[in-house]
Amino acid sequence: MWCAEPVNLRRFLCDRYNAEDYPWESMMDDHDSTGDLFASSQPFPPAPPGKAPLAERLRPQSFDDLVGQDEVVGPGRPLRKAIEEDRLSSVIFWGPPGCGKTTLAGLVARYTKSHFVPFSAVTGGIPELREIIKAAEQRRARGQATTLFVDEIHRFNKAQQDAFLPHVERGTVVLIGATTENPSFELIAPLLSRSLVIVLQPLSTEALGSIFDRAIADPARGLGTLRLTIEPAARDRLMAFGNGDARSLLTTLEFVAGHTPAGPDGRRIIDERVLESALLKKALRYDKSGEEHYNLISAFIKSLRDSDPDGALYWLARMLEGGESPRFIARRMVIFASEDIGNAEPQALVVANAVAQAVEFVGLPEAQITLAHGTTYLASRPKDNASYVGLQEAIRDARRHGNLGVPLHLRNAVTSLMKGIGYGEGYRYVHDDAAARIEQSHLPEPLKGARYYRPRRLPGDEERG
Repeated sequence: MWCAEPVNLRRFLCDRYNAEDYPWESMMDDHDSTGDLFASSQPFPPAPPGKAPLAERLRPQSFDDLVGQDEVVGPGRPLRKAIEEDRLSSVIFWGPPGCGKTTLAGLVARYTKSHFVPFSAVTGGIPELREIIKAAEQRRARGQATTLFVDEIHRFNKAQQDAFLPHVERGTVVLIGATTENPSFELIAPLLSRSLVIVLQPLSTEALGSIFDRAIADPARGLGTLRLTIEPAARDRLMAFGNGDARSLLTTLEFVAGHTPAGPDGRRIIDERVLESALLKKALRYDKSGEEHYNLISAFIKSLRDSDPDGALYWLARMLEGGESPRFIARRMVIFASEDIGNAEPQALVVANAVAQAVEFVGLPEAQITLAHGTTYLASRPKDNASYVGLQEAIRDARRHGNLGVPLHLRNAVTSLMKGIGYGEGYRYVHDDAAARIEQSHLPEPLKGARYYRPRRLPGDEERG
């Protein structure tokens, strides 16, 4: 299941197709400016064959054409039944690019009797939204519902999102929002409480393969007339290039097919050599300020914590290929050395600091080697978070008990007055003991006997004494 990402549909359709071939401008000018972008029952009509990109031409027009996301919209699933039975309430579709957010919205338009209004948060604003709401209220008075599809809804700031609330609350519009960003961070809580959040996943390799095969075979909407032969290794690489994104896959396939000359028999053979010449380097999906940034560093740290150098190296590679700052990675490694390894291997902090210094001194691309060196070292060391856990518990007690006084025997008697009132009295100087070890309390009376630091017993501790 896949779709084209956000567009201003009026501008997009008028620019994409000539007016005489596809008279969108005249169709839309027949209406007032109240936000009725389409009077047709097909707000996402099929693109004219040969004129639109392959991903546009192959957009599913029914649930029968839909591929992927079966857990969400497979036969008998609640969301699909709600759409087919025309009883859908406000929803937010959250998922990565090319997973089917806009396609699902288009199917809502086809399967329901509601008036469907597409709207992009990238190109539209509150004035246009007011006009759309005004038209929706007029339609509601006539007994017709309005479905408002807002693509890239996270582009609206918090105040702008507030503008939806009363209209969703009153049922003036059924809101369908689409976002690539985590709604928990990007959408206001009142809007989320009034909407069902549907999580869409990147398309599986099987789903991409089905879409790929359809594109190769379909002579009307696909590339069937080009007589393509795709070698298995090249097909696998194209699947990986798609990275769960059907639009990316189809765009790449169309580009490669268009630059592959036909042989004497009229066939176009795409092998790995052809791919190498047509494609330079795959840009992995990675938003250094978005959720994927946190997902990848989380996977990296957890791989280190679980002593899995292979997993840690993979996530390190993903971050580096995605353009992550090596300084950020090195900082997290320094933190990890104390938080998760601690005194099980004190040298880990020294190594992590050396990695951070080397990153500054060497820079990319050679600093990748240093990061890999530090990564495999940290992943291979014994783990003990006793220092970190102990600090957290001590902070908890400090907050719970407030400003407990320092015991008198631990106070320094700087003046005779202080000495006279007991400062330092009873303190035993550790170096006066032959073993340089004296048992005396160093905690306030209410916390006497508390244990914060409980190091893990590791192999070899007995030999070290």
